[in-house]
Amino acid sequence: MINDKQDVLYGSLALMVLRTLDTLGPQHGWGIARRIEQTSGDALTLNQGTLYPALLRLEQMGWISSKWGVSENNRRAKFYSITRRGKKQLAAEAENWERVAGVIGKFLRPAGESR
Repeated sequence: MINDKQDVLYGSLALMVLRTLDTLGPQHGWGIARRIEQTSGDALTLNQGTLYPALLRLEQMGWISSKWGVSENNRRAKFYSITRRGKKQLAAEAENWERVAGVIGKFLRPAGESR
């Protein structure tokens, strides 16, 4: 049986989390995961074992911060926000992914074909 949903490409999760927080503002983990899944057209799936270690790592790097609050369904939740350092990293990550995508695109086009 083939799984239509793909795992997140290594290294891309930080970019997607930072972009989500930059676009939507503070979000709890479940909200971040749902936004990434929705933005991907449900092509990606995130589980807690993938997302929460990544959030911890981003927080340790100073790219996001967190504080406890109450979710829309009245439950205690940790809300994450992008920091100033995170915004700088987001710009660098986005530039890097654009460059990598361009290089990979060159390999996927037949020889002599240009864009």
